[in-house]
Amino acid sequence: MKKRWVALGATALAACGIWLGNSSALSGRPPGEPVLLAHRGLAQGYEREGLTGETCTAERMTPPRHDFLENTLRSMEAAIALGADVIEFDVHPTTDGQFAVFHDWSVDCRTEGAGRTRDHSLAELKALDVGHGYTADGGRSFPFRGKGVGLMPSLDEVLAAFPGRRFHVNVKSNDAAEGEALGAYLSRLSPQQRSLLTLVGADAPVTAAKTLVPDLRTLSRRALVSCIPRYAAIGWSGYVPEDCRNATLLLPINIAPWLWGWPDRFLDRMDAVGTRVYVLGPYGGAGFSQGLDDPDMLERLPAGYSGGISTDAIDIIAPALAVR
Repeated sequence: MKKRWVALGATALAACGIWLGNSSALSGRPPGEPVLLAHRGLAQGYEREGLTGETCTAERMTPPRHDFLENTLRSMEAAIALGADVIEFDVHPTTDGQFAVFHDWSVDCRTEGAGRTRDHSLAELKALDVGHGYTADGGRSFPFRGKGVGLMPSLDEVLAAFPGRRFHVNVKSNDAAEGEALGAYLSRLSPQQRSLLTLVGADAPVTAAKTLVPDLRTLSRRALVSCIPRYAAIGWSGYVPEDCRNATLLLPINIAPWLWGWPDRFLDRMDAVGTRVYVLGPYGGAGFSQGLDDPDMLERLPAGYSGGISTDAIDIIAPALAVR
């Protein structure tokens, strides 16, 4: 009987030690403001029900709240003015060795053009109207048609337009050769410039770029699905798995509270290994990538939360945070 009580006592003490070691009450992290990541800049909303990889979201636009078009310099500038600290944008290689900033795999949905984005030169892409395909009424009207000619920027133009700004550069293919080309491009930047960037995308291009540029911060699906389960298994000890280091983590807001040390101890640990953390909307049937776009969801974040928020609706979330 005595041995049993000793064992129970030891178990209770160990559990208490683990709880204390992961309690945010012991963190020295001061209260702060969330870091805002604007997905595609200030973008148009769209209906998400039944989305697939082939869905033309421009044809599912919700009634416009503004006249900005995603992934343009103008939309990025507007997002920054609203309070965005980080901008996510998408890139494709062009036939003349540059990188165009545009979301879709093909130009058919948003523009009057046709074919894969990567099968065009930058000059050809700049001649297209990136507002051509947007409609909120099933094709009866196109409010941005003719207003997006020449607005597709290059990667060079984005980085030159916003020096010192942080960006997520999203690779749209699973092509290792594209990762190598991006790696070569990024290797020519200064270490300070690279420290402001996170390369996001499929495993093959992200791994290829990281091999060429080891100090590059990255986010790939493989690393994410490896990092989170491993941290859930051993994070109670304070150890951060290798796949979680020098990276960026996107966490659904309904998953994040289950991670050891959430929020402050978890954020402290990730800061210590050079990793940035952003919460998304809840994980569920709509998929993993939807941003935190509902102001009511902000109530799930603790007061003084100083981690990141990724949103597709910076014009809604930034004002809501200001009055929170």
